Amino acid sequence: MSKGISLVTGANGHLGNNLVRLLLNEGETVRASVRNTANTAPFEGLDCELAYADLTKKDSLIDAFKGVQRIYAVGAAFKMWSKNPKVDVYDNNVIGTRNLFEAAAANKVQEIVYVSSVAALDFTKLPAKESNGYNRDRRNWYYNSKNDSDQLALKLGKEFGIRTVLILPSAMIGAQAYKLSYSNQLVWQILQGEIPIDTSITLNWIDVKDVALGAYLAMQKGRDGERYTLANEKHTSLQESVKVARDLFPDLKLKIPVKAPYFLLYSIAGLMEVASKITGKEPLLQRHYLEMFYGLHQDYNINKAKKELGFAPKSSKQALTEALQYLKNEWKAPQI
Repeated sequence: MSKGISLVTGANGHLGNNLVRLLLNEGETVRASVRNTANTAPFEGLDCELAYADLTKKDSLIDAFKGVQRIYAVGAAFKMWSKNPKVDVYDNNVIGTRNLFEAAAANKVQEIVYVSSVAALDFTKLPAKESNGYNRDRRNWYYNSKNDSDQLALKLGKEFGIRTVLILPSAMIGAQAYKLSYSNQLVWQILQGEIPIDTSITLNWIDVKDVALGAYLAMQKGRDGERYTLANEKHTSLQESVKVARDLFPDLKLKIPVKAPYFLLYSIAGLMEVASKITGKEPLLQRHYLEMFYGLHQDYNINKAKKELGFAPKSSKQALTEALQYLKNEWKAPQI
């Protein structure tokens, strides 16, 4: 699949940049699209073309997609909180999805691997899997955006005759990083000893390089109109995550977080939300997030991705171990 140009949106992000590197290693001709073309640090030493594209500006996408055969649609707004989440998160992702497909159709793009999220899965039946349908909980604007963008991508792919395959990653962590993603930020907080309380909200760690490979395999092998969950089968608690870090770096003297009852967490979350309205900063804990995920085991059935794509991720513990080692020993904040 080396003929033609492969374009990656959001190419300076955690998954996007890892995917660019993988595609180059596979001999692909790669165009990396970003909103800020002045930030070239993520692309130093990489033989790829850099193009400006903003998902909210369809004309920029039409220009960026000229001559492109296939698109890896990675770029999206990944925010669990915003002062105006309807605009900043939901509209950005849903309108951006429509703009992307319309621009792709205008340029006769043949194939799209669209990066959705496990946020678009139904968590009422565990382990969660694609055939269970979509997340019916509408309390979080990010989750809403991924649900609706996921369905819109399938609809538009069919409407425009573009082969469209969706991948649904869980919490991506690890190298290579040029800024801390939402999930890597949590790993960094573990290293800093900033997790004093276990909120009983579990994680499903997945190595970002495994997701990048999963995206590539989806382009090669994925069936048109199908969704593939790229996650690990079993969840990891905050206590377990901190224990991995403590065993790995005993000199940090990390303390295992204490479990707190729901009513206490809910009260604290309410106070944090009030404070966030004053400070404009994201609260560390939100009530609706507790309502959605307190005590939920984020376990996934990934048999479809295993069977059809050959997806074989490293374990959650190994992914976390490697992410901890990378952030502790190698990661440096970018100098901008």
